[in-house]
Amino acid sequence: MSSSTRSAIVVLVMMNVGLMCVVAVLLLRSPDAEGETSEKLESVASDDFRTRSLERPVPTGAVIETSGSMSDAQSPADLGKQVQVTSPSSGAVNLADSEARTIELFRVTSPSVVHITTSKVSRDFFSMNVQEIPQGSGTGFVWDKSGHIVTNNHVIQNADVAMVAFDDQTSFPAKLVGVAPDKDLAVLRIDAPAERLRPIPRGVSADLEVGRTALAIGNPFGLDQTLTTGVISALGREIKSDSGIPIKDVIQTDAAINPGNSGGPLLDRSGQLIGVNTAIYSPSGAYAGIGFAIPVDTVRWVVPELIEHGRIIRPGIAITVASDSMSKRFKLPPGVLILDVPERSMAAKAGLLPTRRTRFGDIVLGDIITKVDAMDVSSTSDLTLIFENYESGDTVSVTVLRQGREVQVPVELETLD
Repeated sequence: MSSSTRSAIVVLVMMNVGLMCVVAVLLLRSPDAEGETSEKLESVASDDFRTRSLERPVPTGAVIETSGSMSDAQSPADLGKQVQVTSPSSGAVNLADSEARTIELFRVTSPSVVHITTSKVSRDFFSMNVQEIPQGSGTGFVWDKSGHIVTNNHVIQNADVAMVAFDDQTSFPAKLVGVAPDKDLAVLRIDAPAERLRPIPRGVSADLEVGRTALAIGNPFGLDQTLTTGVISALGREIKSDSGIPIKDVIQTDAAINPGNSGGPLLDRSGQLIGVNTAIYSPSGAYAGIGFAIPVDTVRWVVPELIEHGRIIRPGIAITVASDSMSKRFKLPPGVLILDVPERSMAAKAGLLPTRRTRFGDIVLGDIITKVDAMDVSSTSDLTLIFENYESGDTVSVTVLRQGREVQVPVELETLD
């Protein structure tokens, strides 16, 4: 083969290679291929960005950028959609939507949560000087613009002096407005500027479900403004109040609650009040994963009663009943034994019979209440809780055991102190 022939073949091969390269470049730059490539790059960058943003700590002084402003009455339900955080030191920091929502919820709600410290006044035996002895501390939250603060009854129980401190460390002396030991709730009042008082929006606890987010703000062990998060672990729990009467429909949560959290708000993810933290179940006395909160549906009717009357005004039957332990000791049938019926009471007018002695000294048992409007009564607590569903002036059908016979007696309920 001559040299000229070989040169021609080399030129043809190089032309073919160049043509193939041009075709490959055109295919790569086609619209479909370009969209697919950019989509893959965007997805990878997004996943990588999200992973790094969760691991990166939020710098001190970071401020979440949100569109618009939020008034005191608004809840942060729609916050967190803009998840860029601006830090004075390092610029923009990006967070997951749930993190931004939680940060903004705490920022908005924490000014409504207060630290309550209590003390008892005593007089020195030798110098006769009056001094205040610290009793303990707890948490509370702003109920309304009038300065009412809601907390647990056991937080202020046996205290003579209470001080309420906000997140900016401003403090105000508090006056006791009312207590409800049966519900472990109490209301204080402070004289604070109206602009300083930011009530927490109140939600509903009747439609709560297990698994929903729960957030607790409080002052555990005296450490103010602490946020813990968790879920609603169970509903319909029952705990005993200071008076021994059960508190029904209590919320159980795994959001960390410790001594000092008592009286603080339990919130849903929109920042609305769903309960008041009140107790924990723990063999050691510290957090063990089980906390309890009084449902907001109970708080909503108890607090106005305390503000207006200083106590819960109950409808009921004006009778004196035997204790549950006495009924067990004498092996009485299930129910509540009536010991005394005051004269001129609605119970006396209805014909309910008390326990009495004959002229020969024998004891004749009075009526034993077993039902109220078809609802079983097996203890004094049952009787108290049943009457919460009624109002004074309502007439109920009371079923009693009278000398071994079952008798139904209509009784009009009256207001009890």
